[in-house]
Amino acid sequence: MASKVTSALTAIAVFYLALAAILYVAQGPLLYPAPRSIGPTTGGFEEVSYATSDGLELSAGYRAAEPGFPTIVYFHGNGADWVSSVVATDRLVPEGYGVLAAEYRGYRGNPGSPNEEGLYRDGRAAIGFLKREGVETENLVLIGNSIGSGVAVQMASEFRPGALVLISPFASLRQLVGEKFRWLPTGLLLRDGYENAAKLDAVEAPVLILHGTADTLIPHDHAEQLASLRSDAELRIFEGYGHDLAWHDVAEEAVLDFIARQLGKETL
Repeated sequence: MASKVTSALTAIAVFYLALAAILYVAQGPLLYPAPRSIGPTTGGFEEVSYATSDGLELSAGYRAAEPGFPTIVYFHGNGADWVSSVVATDRLVPEGYGVLAAEYRGYRGNPGSPNEEGLYRDGRAAIGFLKREGVETENLVLIGNSIGSGVAVQMASEFRPGALVLISPFASLRQLVGEKFRWLPTGLLLRDGYENAAKLDAVEAPVLILHGTADTLIPHDHAEQLASLRSDAELRIFEGYGHDLAWHDVAEEAVLDFIARQLGKETL
């Protein structure tokens, strides 16, 4: 009997360790499932390129702002590419806002492999490109969707943009994965953490946070947790919307209203 119990416990331990090993080894493709197909670019945007500090040349999409309007830097989610950012800003562009649909290493034919520090380098390169175009950081609105929220928060903590918008964000990637796999030591296994909650206090810009109640990938209580850290943060929770909130008109309308109130288009 004892030997059977020992064998069963051994099998469970082996299975547990195997799952932990799979998570550790495969976390790159799991966290960054870049689309395999590359669709056509969207009209009105030009494909631009800029170099990162570690020597990668990245391609992204850009449309300059009309005079007096800020430029949006859009950091998309992990399963999309920069063309999806064009779709997510299609109600902002006609108003006159510029958009840099930023892209990541390893996405849409770009060189390199995505990881947290790499995406931060990519974000800095995107902002550097706009500075060379004559767009100052105070005239930027940083928008981060899903995992892009991690890039947007980091950039907002390093630079001083005019505003920060987080759509379907997590408080921390490490926290989120830990909630989904409570029986695994995800805190030790994950190489990328994206600790938004720990960094939000360092952001001096006005903050808008949007989330949907039907989001099954990132629960909306992550947005509530982030908003609770900033007394001046605006939180909008949309009933019945899922993780695709960024592509719905209600999200863009909320962003339009926020920018108009916080920045004042006529003064930029």
